[in-house]
Amino acid sequence: MLKFMLFFILLAFPLIEILVMIQVAGAIGWWLLLWLILSAFAGWTLIQEEKMAIFGRLFSSLQTGQPPSLAIFDSLRTLIAGILLIIPGIVSDFIAILLLLLPRSKRQPQAASQGPTASEGEVIIEGEYQREEEKRLK
Repeated sequence: MLKFMLFFILLAFPLIEILVMIQVAGAIGWWLLLWLILSAFAGWTLIQEEKMAIFGRLFSSLQTGQPPSLAIFDSLRTLIAGILLIIPGIVSDFIAILLLLLPRSKRQPQAASQGPTASEGEVIIEGEYQREEEKRLK
């Protein structure tokens, strides 16, 4: 059943794109061609910029203590949106714009456990110590 639904979606999507483009072309004329060219250019630009931005996002997430999977997810979402913009069609452009408008995840890094604190906000480090002078005298 899942394979049938996937097959149906893959066949229905191009048909929906064609029907919507015919309706929009009848309403606005040649402006549709301009829209398709500009959206393809925007998709290509997104993909080109994302190829280099993924490394910056990965390094930034590692430095701030965030999991790198969030950076990869953000980059993957932008790449999918770029591919959808390149595909000629209004429905795919609409889905791409929705993907781009989703807010990016801004998780704060987990604060490291610093142990008990004093009343003045100073950090108390608990542990054992041994003086070197006492060791030399023995």
